[in-house]
Amino acid sequence: MPRVKLPAPESLAPDEHAPSRAHRTYFTFAITCISRYMILRDRVFGLSKKGRRPVGIHEHALRHSIASAASRLDAVFVEPVSFPAHAAVLLCHGIGETVEQWFGVQQLLAANGVASLVFDYSGYGKSTGRPDWDRFEQDTVAAFTSLRSLAPDLPASVLGFSLGSGVATATINRLDAHRLILCQAFTSFRRAATAAWIPKGLTRLVPPIWRAQQPLADCRLPVLIVHGEKDRLFSPRMASELAAFCSPAAKVLLIPGTSHNQPFRRPHLNYWGPIITWLGK
Repeated sequence: MPRVKLPAPESLAPDEHAPSRAHRTYFTFAITCISRYMILRDRVFGLSKKGRRPVGIHEHALRHSIASAASRLDAVFVEPVSFPAHAAVLLCHGIGETVEQWFGVQQLLAANGVASLVFDYSGYGKSTGRPDWDRFEQDTVAAFTSLRSLAPDLPASVLGFSLGSGVATATINRLDAHRLILCQAFTSFRRAATAAWIPKGLTRLVPPIWRAQQPLADCRLPVLIVHGEKDRLFSPRMASELAAFCSPAAKVLLIPGTSHNQPFRRPHLNYWGPIITWLGK
């Protein structure tokens, strides 16, 4: 973990809409601690490789190193082997995951004709650098550029899952993407943090970033919002709020019996099937 000297709370910016340098320090410290704890927990309990199939039956996988400013991003590109892909998608994962935990999803996508690229943000897994919201956005732009070069003839979309939904929404209007999919998403990082782990009295420590309303209002791409009805982290109500930000309103799918992490830990066509179909339109 990087050595971080935490600033005093009084150094936070009084402007609720402007992140401060102190916010950035708190963000790096919190994301580093939380993500590493969750990744270690999943490895100890054998959750990191759940949902995988035998390798190489339906897919061809390649490891990539992507340049993103001063960072090198670890990434995995997976495509079908038995037939041509009909679509490609960039996967922006959540706070407690690395590329290895998304391989099962990539296998399922490949078996159904979708090529995918998943990458680790700066400071995650084998990626260099430190967690920082600006870097995460730069990483997403760099990863999307890489996807376009790997699958130049396919419509390339962006999918953000949990934390990745904030990154995907913040960057979507900078990308030449085909479509946007938000899964288990939140309306703002502050609301997400309050729902997940920050007491309301400490909300001002959370940077006021990744507010979805304006980027979605400006987005002219088709938007699909998919949310598990049993998500106890982010209420399914957020899915409806996100859809209302879009003009025209996005399509919302509520998947019965699905919790927050289930879509990548136990990938199933009940959840991913509608996404696969929608990507190909």
